[in-house]
Amino acid sequence: MPTDYVHQLDNGLVLLGEPSDAFQSAAFSLLISAGCRHDPAGQAGLASLSCEMMLRGAGDRDSRHLISDLENLGVERSESVGVSQANFSGATISASLIPALSIYADIVRRPHLPEDQLEAGRAVCIQELRGVEDDPGQKLMMELRRRHYPDPWGRPSHGEQDDLAKLTAADVQQFFTNRYGPRDAILGIAGNFDWQEVCNAADELFGDWKVQADYSPITEMAPSKDTHLTYDSNQSHIGLAFPSIPYRHPQYFEAWSAVGVLSGGMSSRLFSEVREKRGLCYTVYASLHTQRERAAVFCYAGTTAERAQETLDVTHSELVRLGEGVQAEELARLKARIKSSLIMQQESTSARAGSLSRDWYHLGRIRPIEEVAAKVDALTAESINAYLAANPPETFTCLTLGPQPLELPNGIS
Repeated sequence: MPTDYVHQLDNGLVLLGEPSDAFQSAAFSLLISAGCRHDPAGQAGLASLSCEMMLRGAGDRDSRHLISDLENLGVERSESVGVSQANFSGATISASLIPALSIYADIVRRPHLPEDQLEAGRAVCIQELRGVEDDPGQKLMMELRRRHYPDPWGRPSHGEQDDLAKLTAADVQQFFTNRYGPRDAILGIAGNFDWQEVCNAADELFGDWKVQADYSPITEMAPSKDTHLTYDSNQSHIGLAFPSIPYRHPQYFEAWSAVGVLSGGMSSRLFSEVREKRGLCYTVYASLHTQRERAAVFCYAGTTAERAQETLDVTHSELVRLGEGVQAEELARLKARIKSSLIMQQESTSARAGSLSRDWYHLGRIRPIEEVAAKVDALTAESINAYLAANPPETFTCLTLGPQPLELPNGIS
């Protein structure tokens, strides 16, 4: 990416751009180091509650006028909290980009955090948490991450209901003061916009943003080792995870492609072997989840309680068999799917803005779509199999949710 589309403010915020007059829209993705790994002990869910409260008025707008002005600008927006970062993103017509950015500058710099709306904000967070509890498949995968990664890297952003119930307006204010600032902040913008105009606007909107205090190093804690969650149901839910390599690793695309052969499309191994040929489950998939310093493959299968043990055994067998290598015809089908995905990403300003911010966070640079396409073209069955020979699926974490615990396959303790 040309260096003239990277602009770092004196306070640390990095502005990234990918301008193109092929679009009528523009999108942005603002990442701030305010994820749930920064929740203090006994305050699980504080990052999410703080994010929710920040949308309840900012600058000279109260809650109603804030949302109304964003809607009048036609902003399609989303806010989310991950393990490491909070993400504020939006897309709108080109002419509305800078006005939208000015509103978000108020949101992340000058939120009202109104104490009289704390209970309403808390209720939203608790409802989201209950939504997870009511979805056994989602609950299983959330708990699998918690058991596979050391704390705080496997934390769910939703928090814990008992902790959420105790959070105060002062807690929210303190979290905002400690975490929201330009240190490690990344703003990616893609679409139809003038680069110099956006740089000038960023300097004006964020240039005097006070740098937040640095924070103490994270202390990791070993995850729980229990392997079953009792759930009164006729269904069983099965989760398996094993270590992989993060996005910044030179062989990431080999790891990613191996998982693509395993899961992705009706011709993938898990779908054909576990679902189609044996009819063991109604859904099965695997995905590569990457953080900055660690990564893992997470696999899920949902089935009946009667067929749960066989489903676990066959799914685990397919994961282990992946270590034996992939076939050239499997890779050919995968490449076709990847190229279709890249084309669709090129046609979405929101996808490109998100990629800019994520690439900078993981790599410290932007990886252009052309570079990704070249890496995909360079993949061979031999290169993937060499990676798998050196990094076979093993050291599994297993978690089941259902009426009865299952017998773990050999190699899983």
